[in-house]
Amino acid sequence: MRGIFENKIVFVTGSTRGIGLYIAKKFSLNGAKVFLNGRDQKFFKSAIEFIPDAQIIKGDLTNPATLKKVTDELKERVKNIDILVCNLGSGSSVKPGDENNDEWKRMFELNFFSAVNIIDLLKSELIKRSGSILCISSICGNKVIDGAPLTYSCSKAALNAYVKCSANLFGEKGIRINAIAPGNILFEGSSWDKKIKQNKKLTDNILKNKVPLSRFGNPEEIADLACFLSSPKAAFVTGSIWDIDGGQSF
Repeated sequence: MRGIFENKIVFVTGSTRGIGLYIAKKFSLNGAKVFLNGRDQKFFKSAIEFIPDAQIIKGDLTNPATLKKVTDELKERVKNIDILVCNLGSGSSVKPGDENNDEWKRMFELNFFSAVNIIDLLKSELIKRSGSILCISSICGNKVIDGAPLTYSCSKAALNAYVKCSANLFGEKGIRINAIAPGNILFEGSSWDKKIKQNKKLTDNILKNKVPLSRFGNPEEIADLACFLSSPKAAFVTGSIWDIDGGQSF
């Protein structure tokens, strides 16, 4: 697929580290002009070293005022936007049963509204280019995963429903929208990286008993699927949620 995104403009939210950064890197390697987004300055230097041709637009997308500034800056830098990847999100929350109103709001802002709101602000730009929207969800939004925070699972389930329910509306405007639902993805600094350091035997048992392929996924595999779903090779794909979890959610 090398060069398939030549001259395409790609904006990846929450992308100065983790899965979002690897997705942006894959787009860049395939010719795209990539814009990163993050709110923590300490990750900016390493992100640009990882993707030298990328540009960063700083801002917290859960803050409506900052979100508007981010999208306005993006529109000032480029004429059109071809691909929007809504990657911002977090699974770090309270244990099941410990939820409160503030935590429900926080998790929905991170995992649902951060995507819905930026899509709303950029959809007119995407319509001009018959663009593609990709949301990074989680298998927790599709299946009950033991121990997963309820706040996270419900917010990702809402995101999955949004993708499915909005596909018809966006399709009428020439836009495709899909989602990827990753399972256990391992990379430096990830939650699983921390868990391995705390108790490797426990994580090995989880893989053996819960994941048919008995291993973690890696962010490059998520990035490969992200590029496929955003490319002309997937031109007839919309409204779909793609599990990539080694068989865990079967």
